[in-house]
Amino acid sequence: MVTYILRRLLAAIGLLFVISVITFSIFYLVPRLAGSTPETMATRYVGRAATESTVKATAEKLGFYDPIAVQYFNWAKGVVVGKDYDYGAGVERCPAPCVGYSFITKQAVWPELLDRIPVTLSLAVGAALIWVVGGVAIGVLSALRRGSFWDRAAMSVALAGVSLPIFFTGLICLAFFSYQLQWTKPGGSYTPFQDNPIVWAQSLTLPWITLAFLFSAQYARMTRAGMLETMNEDYIRTARAKGLPERTVVVSHGLRAALTPILTIFGLDVGLLLGGAVLTEKTFSLNGLGKYAVDAIVANDLPKILGVTLVAACFIVIANLIVDLLYAVVDPRVRAS
Repeated sequence: MVTYILRRLLAAIGLLFVISVITFSIFYLVPRLAGSTPETMATRYVGRAATESTVKATAEKLGFYDPIAVQYFNWAKGVVVGKDYDYGAGVERCPAPCVGYSFITKQAVWPELLDRIPVTLSLAVGAALIWVVGGVAIGVLSALRRGSFWDRAAMSVALAGVSLPIFFTGLICLAFFSYQLQWTKPGGSYTPFQDNPIVWAQSLTLPWITLAFLFSAQYARMTRAGMLETMNEDYIRTARAKGLPERTVVVSHGLRAALTPILTIFGLDVGLLLGGAVLTEKTFSLNGLGKYAVDAIVANDLPKILGVTLVAACFIVIANLIVDLLYAVVDPRVRAS
C-alpha cells in the first residue's frame, strides 16, 4: 500500500511538471509560432502609445528575447525561490511561489489567488457535500424502489437538473428566495468562515443549492444505474442467502461496489470546481477563481490566466490522486493488485 501511494505521488509530481510545460508553452510559445514578436507581446504591458525604444526595453527586461526554454526555466525558478520583476517604473519582488506578476495591475498573481481560493473552496466543498450525499441517497432509493412513483419522480427531477443550465437555475433561485421571500442575501456578500460561520453559510446557501442541483442529478442517475446492476450480481444473492440483514446487503455489498465510478467522477468534478465555478460565481457575484479568470481573460492579462490555469491543474491532479487512494479503501481488489 505504501509503495502504491509513493508511486501515485511521483506520478502526480511528474504530471504537474508536464502540465506546467504545456501551459507555459501555450501562453508564450504558441503566440510566437502564430507570428507574434517580442515587441508585440511587450506592448500588452506598456500600451500601444509607447515609443519603439520603450517597447524594446520592456521586452528585454521581461526576457521575451530569450529562448523559450530559458524563459520557462526562469519562470519555474521564480515559482521555487521567487523573482524580481523590472517593468520599467521600478523593480518589484515577487516572493515564492511566484506564478506570475501582472504588469497591468502591478500586483503579484499568487497573493490575489490566495485571496480568492477560500471563496471557491467554500463553494466547491459545500456544494460537493450536498450533491454527493443527496445524489447517492436518491439513487439508492430509486434503485431499491424501481418502477415506483418515487423512482419516476426522482428521475424526472434529475433529468431536469441535468438539462437546466446553472445560470438559469441560479437566477430562478435569486428571484424566488432572495428577492421575493428574502430568505437569503442576493449575492456578492461573501463572509469568511473564521469571521462568522453562520453568516458564511447563509451567504453561500443559494450557490450551494444551485450547484448541487446540477451535480446531484447526475450522481442520482449514475448511482441508480450502478445499484441496479450490482444488486443483480451473484454475490448479492449469496449474501441474502446467508441471512444477512438487508441494510448490510445494500450498504456493505451493493453500494460499496457501485461507488467506484462515483468516486471517479467525484474527483474530476471537485477538481474542476476548485479551479473556479465560473457560471455560479458570476451569477452570484462571488469573487472566486472563476470570476478572477474571466476578468483576466477580458483584460488579456496573461500572467493571471497562467496562474489560474496552473492552480486549477494542481487541484485536479490532487483531487484525482485522492480518488486513486480512496479506490484502495473502497475496493479491496485495488489493494490486492
